[in-house]
Amino acid sequence: MVGSQPLFSRTAVVLIGYQKDYFGRDGKLHGVIQASSDSVLRNTLKIINSLKDTSVLFIETPIIFTKDYSELLEPSGILKVIKDVQAFKMGDKGSETIPEITQFGDRIIQIPGKRGLNAFAGTCLEELLKRERVTDVVLCGAVTSVCIDSTGRAAHELGFRVHQLEDCTCGRTQAEQDQYCQEIFPLYASVTKTDDVIDQISS
Repeated sequence: MVGSQPLFSRTAVVLIGYQKDYFGRDGKLHGVIQASSDSVLRNTLKIINSLKDTSVLFIETPIIFTKDYSELLEPSGILKVIKDVQAFKMGDKGSETIPEITQFGDRIIQIPGKRGLNAFAGTCLEELLKRERVTDVVLCGAVTSVCIDSTGRAAHELGFRVHQLEDCTCGRTQAEQDQYCQEIFPLYASVTKTDDVIDQISS
């Protein structure tokens, strides 16, 4: 049982949305996270560089759609926006992982198949985490109210301890970020900061 094991016994840091359409200056959806993207990327690189020589698993789950978006039958909300602006399309520059992340090579495991909000749906993420006996899942990336929250809830329901990093996730607005970190995430996860996670895992 995860609950009987010490905190951060076996940790996976799951990176969501670190693609050029979000984090690139000319990304089609950069404006959605522009206010916080620089600081979140700095903290992301900090946690990777601080823990890359430990047993922590680093996993990236990019969202990539086929050229005709045929998997989105009747999209709504952010998925409709993605289709309308032609973001995260297979073969396009915007779907590529940003170089700040790819520089770490195979130290970060890339899991394909994400086509929606939840990084577990349509991917082998659950299988990998269970095979590696992961107890704790730390989430980083974009967007707080959508993919981060959806993936966090799924991880919790699958029995993992979930840690949401308030300074390493991008909300669309500061008000949205505050609401999720103060009112929503605490319902199923611990809300913490990059330095605190680094300190706890490194100690």
